[in-house]
Amino acid sequence: MKTHARVVIVGGGIMGASLAYHLALEGETDVLVVEKHELTSGSTWHAAGQCPSITGSYNLAKIHAYSNALYPRLEAITGQYTSWHASGGLRLANNEAELAWLKRVHGYSRSIGFRMEIVGLEEIRRLNPYLTTDGVIAAAWTTDDGHGDPAGICNALAKGARDLGVSILRHNRVTGIRRRPGGEWEVATEQGTVVAEMVVNAAGCYAREVARMVGADAPITNMQHHYVVTHPIKEFAQGRPELPVMRDSYMSGYFRQEQKSGLMGVYEHADLREAWAPAGHPQWESSNELFPDDLDRIGPWLERAIERMPIFGEAGIRRVINGAIPHTPDGAPLLGPVAGLANFWDCCGTSFGIAQGGGCGKYLAQWMIHGDAEINMSEFDPRRFGPYADPDYVRAKVFLDYRTTFTTRLPGEEDPDGRPRKKSPLHERLANHGCVHTETFGWERPKWFSLDGREERSGYARTNVFEVVGEEVRAVHERAGLIDLTGFAKYEISGADAESFLNRVCANRMPRKAGGISLVHPLSRGGRIAGEMTVSRLADDRFYALSAAVAQLRDRDLLEQSVLPGERVRIADVTAEYGVIVLSGPRSRELLAPLSDADLDNSAFRWLSAREIRVAGQPVRALRVSYVGELGWELHAPMASLPALYDALWEAGRRFGLVDYGLYAVNSMRMEKGYKAWSTELTNELNMLEADMARFIDFGKEDFVGRAATLAAPTRPLRIVYLEVDAADTDARGAEPVFVDGRCVGLTTSGGYGHRVAKSLAFACVDPAHAAPGTRLEIQIQGEMRAATVLERPAFDPDNARMRV
Repeated sequence: MKTHARVVIVGGGIMGASLAYHLALEGETDVLVVEKHELTSGSTWHAAGQCPSITGSYNLAKIHAYSNALYPRLEAITGQYTSWHASGGLRLANNEAELAWLKRVHGYSRSIGFRMEIVGLEEIRRLNPYLTTDGVIAAAWTTDDGHGDPAGICNALAKGARDLGVSILRHNRVTGIRRRPGGEWEVATEQGTVVAEMVVNAAGCYAREVARMVGADAPITNMQHHYVVTHPIKEFAQGRPELPVMRDSYMSGYFRQEQKSGLMGVYEHADLREAWAPAGHPQWESSNELFPDDLDRIGPWLERAIERMPIFGEAGIRRVINGAIPHTPDGAPLLGPVAGLANFWDCCGTSFGIAQGGGCGKYLAQWMIHGDAEINMSEFDPRRFGPYADPDYVRAKVFLDYRTTFTTRLPGEEDPDGRPRKKSPLHERLANHGCVHTETFGWERPKWFSLDGREERSGYARTNVFEVVGEEVRAVHERAGLIDLTGFAKYEISGADAESFLNRVCANRMPRKAGGISLVHPLSRGGRIAGEMTVSRLADDRFYALSAAVAQLRDRDLLEQSVLPGERVRIADVTAEYGVIVLSGPRSRELLAPLSDADLDNSAFRWLSAREIRVAGQPVRALRVSYVGELGWELHAPMASLPALYDALWEAGRRFGLVDYGLYAVNSMRMEKGYKAWSTELTNELNMLEADMARFIDFGKEDFVGRAATLAAPTRPLRIVYLEVDAADTDARGAEPVFVDGRCVGLTTSGGYGHRVAKSLAFACVDPAHAAPGTRLEIQIQGEMRAATVLERPAFDPDNARMRV
């Protein structure tokens, strides 16, 4: 057994094998895979093996697309049998909401490149003549879909890794993992100890057990999932082409041809069962476990499958598989660093392991070796979950994810499962004002305010709250508004070397004087965008940094792990100590002034400056910044002071027509100002020049991280542009394809309707050849081609006059 390796992967299922193979393809072969039993012996071996192209996330669809491109070639590459069946797939639409979702997916299929078309009943019946189409209105036909032997695919990836120089050790259980003082990891196994620079938790349904070895958690719940195989069906013995894999919300699952038999898998909506309940996890010593079948529990859904395919009902059931599948609270895999543990990574948590395994391995390997991946990894980063995601929360969210696996989720649609977890001290006050909350990193945050009791009817087109949001925007534009953004991540960086530290970590220069504010961006060593922060200088040696709520753990790791030995820097995460009320609008100074003894005049408290003042007797860090393009202040106060501060502002604002507003209105106004957002426009896929953020780089600094890589970066067909869209009743949301003369040249990253300017607006990432102001483009929005024009300046107040007054 090796005693040293650069990378140790714990787990030899589809995720571990794929990561090992792709690490080797990226040039890293000093890799050891440690598997406690046989390869595939967790949840890989009993999987059904389907590989769909369709999924609800653009970046996850890229992962699926890569797997579907790799698996048909894998047997030829490795010589290992995979039993790949290029059957294609049909996803049925049983109502208009499902068809609208398929139209959206069809849009991003055109930029990703997987083959998809929306077909009618005649074509559905041609592709599957045995199907009953009652209630079906259309389907998505994806010709790159297929299915394979899960064990064969996993073993092919493992063989490919071995052929490239990776070591794989089976029948060797990991018994402990500890960190050495120098930062390396010591992995103890039954056959000895290996020291590694990086360790990866690829333990699948056992991932929580491995995480506990290092004092961490992997937020997964293992669910029991059934599929059944019928006796041979005579129609399948007649030599016709294999049927597509069918996916259908009516029976909440999938069904397909399995050689001469039928296969049906269901995601039941009631009486769900957690695997290994009540503990919720297997014994670390176990392997190849299945659970007793429970056909009575899944019977109603099997009956619906047989309604769709009557020939299945005539054959009878030959075999029942009931195995464990790991799910995360949001259904996306865990790919990336574990919070607080440098060089400890997750590669687990996928409920579609075979479909996602190839792509997960590829893009995580890129991140580990090069510091960045080709795709946006923020939605897979394990640090998107924090300590709030305890076992009860995870279980509640996973049960929701499981039962809605084949349910179309519309924009704006949210469920109460597992909520609330983190509430601002203003939560009840805002609820009494009609607040409809959304959830971000466990925080309940205002989305919009229902003043007449209406509920949003979710959809891709503008909804019945469109005019409500418009009124919130109008009030902020004409009078003043408040929004509770307590969920912001907040850090204090102090010490004699705090300024030089931040100047090294971020591309922009820190404010030179106390009271200054800078918008700054940490970069990776490859020059890609790693985050966005607003930094206020409170004193010569003290800074206050803010970032997105969901980036709290990610940015904390970035700051803490960037401190060099001997640097005199202290980093404190003060997110839980301070609440945030944002006051915006042209009347905000008049409203705020009587509540404070501070001089709020423009000459005394200028735009982009910060001061520590008192408001209504409460200590406040007041930042004169605005994400909505109006005069305003962010008021950061101790959590206990927030209710008194809000009450005083609300009372003082009555005579000005003060309103509450939510994040729907914020998005409308930030789009009008042309403000790019972290994780949509500002991602690990792009450098600052490609994101059109050159004005936030100070190349006069000689040593900031990513400087050399940014200057040396080759020209790529990637540039963020700002667009006015000739939309009908549906605005861009992100991931819509962008065309020039019928050729796809990029995709949107976000969008929305600007109520102040009465225009539909979007950001897009396109080839720089089409980035010049005035360029005419087309965007496919929900199946319709809509004209768009590249704008040179923000649609609203391009000179920032309203914020400067």
